[in-house]
Amino acid sequence: MIDEMMRQTIEGIIKKLPCRDSAVVPSLSYIQKVKGHISESDMEDLAVILQFPEARIFSAASFYSMLKLKPKSRHHIQVCTNVSCSLIETVTLFDYISEKLGIGDGETTPDGLFSLEAVECLGSCGYAPAMMINTEHYENLSFEKVDEIMDAIIKG
Repeated sequence: MIDEMMRQTIEGIIKKLPCRDSAVVPSLSYIQKVKGHISESDMEDLAVILQFPEARIFSAASFYSMLKLKPKSRHHIQVCTNVSCSLIETVTLFDYISEKLGIGDGETTPDGLFSLEAVECLGSCGYAPAMMINTEHYENLSFEKVDEIMDAIIKG
């Protein structure tokens, strides 16, 4: 549910843009920044604020991989599964991490520490394979580098 303070911020976003259409993704991003994810009731409220059909908001929210429709883990791992990142090893980086964590695409570890998502491209084709953990970008990865990164996170 969008509270009054959030509503005012969204109204401010709308005023800065040339048309209401342009405010959909920035408003969804703002909601996610505040709440950590975008709930169904948030999308319903945003549809009212923007004066759009709910389906329009739901389709935008579900289209963009950076928008999360359910709470995520403390460390959200996105692994590029594009051709450039998948040809480096016989076992893909995604499969390696999936096996290491014991979770699949869209799943979260039981302790809530890691979630895993396969994404089409992270824009690092020349530095493959690549992944992101939250907002941190990693390139030229090997299984050993992944182990070091994840071990450092686990140790805190």
